[in-house]
Amino acid sequence: MTPTLEHDSSLQRPLLPSPSASADDEADDQRSIKLTRHVEDAVLPETATLGRNLSWTSAYILVISRVIGSGIFATPGSIVKTTGSIGLAMLLWIAGSFIAWCGMVVGLEYGCMLPRSGGEKVYLEFTYQHPRFFASTLVAVNAVLLGFTASNCIVFGEYVLFAFGVQPTEFSQKSLALGLLTAITIIHGSLLRTGIWIQNFLGWIKVGVVIFTAFTGLYVAIFNVQSPEVSSSSSQIPWDGLWNDSIWGWGTLATALFKVSYSYAGLTNLNNVLNEVKNPVRTLKTVAPAALFTSCLLYLLVNFAYFTVVPLDEVKASGELIAALFFERVFGEGFGKTILPLAIAISAAGNVMVVTFTLARVNQEIARQGFLPYSRLFSSSKPFGAPMGGLIVHYIPSFLVIAIPPRGDVYNFILDVEGYPGQFAALATSFGLLWLRKKRSDLKRPFKAWLPAVWIRIAICLALIAAPFFPPKDGKADVGFFYATYAIVGVGIVEEEVEVLSDGTSITKLVNVKDNSN
Repeated sequence: MTPTLEHDSSLQRPLLPSPSASADDEADDQRSIKLTRHVEDAVLPETATLGRNLSWTSAYILVISRVIGSGIFATPGSIVKTTGSIGLAMLLWIAGSFIAWCGMVVGLEYGCMLPRSGGEKVYLEFTYQHPRFFASTLVAVNAVLLGFTASNCIVFGEYVLFAFGVQPTEFSQKSLALGLLTAITIIHGSLLRTGIWIQNFLGWIKVGVVIFTAFTGLYVAIFNVQSPEVSSSSSQIPWDGLWNDSIWGWGTLATALFKVSYSYAGLTNLNNVLNEVKNPVRTLKTVAPAALFTSCLLYLLVNFAYFTVVPLDEVKASGELIAALFFERVFGEGFGKTILPLAIAISAAGNVMVVTFTLARVNQEIARQGFLPYSRLFSSSKPFGAPMGGLIVHYIPSFLVIAIPPRGDVYNFILDVEGYPGQFAALATSFGLLWLRKKRSDLKRPFKAWLPAVWIRIAICLALIAAPFFPPKDGKADVGFFYATYAIVGVGIVEEEVEVLSDGTSITKLVNVKDNSN
């Protein structure tokens, strides 16, 4: 990354010297320059040492591939099981899109105001500068310990085994999941442009699979398709009893809402890599709304497709394989049970690619700020021009989360653990946005969030933070252990010098400063 330059007050030189400047002048400049990475510099655009490689299309795929992951293929069955009825489940999907929009507009204002890579790390550090390093430390701990990619790796393993008719075992499922994680880490760490091309390609496959699923359901419903696998399809949705057996307990609804929110997570994914985006502010303002509209429409259509074809009892018992049951019922053995589940597995792999791509850069920013040991190693883009250090920091917790927990409840638990700590960050950024509106009216804001949306987001965050501690009906949750475990796990989680590495990356070192006042 290009460091900010701070000149002595006695010098009157332009910030960027002209190309015709002599070598002697440049040498004089270097002697009078003090490198800084002050938090106030976040308002200035910064270009990554890797260059700006992401066009509008690549940026859209980066967001939509993060949003549309395993969620829509794996969570609808669990959500219906938790809520008890189709009507309440669909209501939560609609509510989830509105909540996602409230979060998106906050991210848009921050991203356009502070157009730098790092996302919430940059925003919280800029907003909460005191106590010093407090926000940075919390963000670093959360990102390193809970910034893992596990759920989509697990779904990848499940759908691959289902497609080939292999009886899943803990070893086979975890081996596939860990193999995918390892392969993607190697690709992104050694083949930067190839990795971007692959994730773009997989992203379009994913969007295509979701569209195909949605229109298949519409075709079955409109033309009342009858087949041995889809018998009396029009009666699968109990229109007269959409709300029967609904479970309205707030703790239960919050657990389901976390899963819905997980399916919409990623609308601010582009904020994490703005240093690599062409025309970052203009691109950000259009990409995120386009991705939200696309995902909301497709999610509602896909849920309708599932409920049209698969009986409600089977939906509730489907676990993470509801999409596989849907395709098997519509297309039968062969194409429905092999080809399409493989396409879903590829879609999950695409999600792992974009999440790994962005989180590695967040980890690199944390290392640049001096909050990781061996910061020079983890900040550097050597030897392949990619953030290999950030990828390693991301790989280790992801590997452990996949390898250690037993099979069974691990998927639902991971979703809840991933979602809960995010509510604290969402709450902090929302309050921070209101505070900056009042205290820092001097900042340029190319986009301004609708204030009622910010307050609604604050209220929802507070409700979701408290919700896990309200016991569900009969004390039963979507996992086989204590219902608030994920909340407990989620909560549990000097001076500066700047150094420029040989690849051009500037990093911050936290050092002890001797007191020379005596």
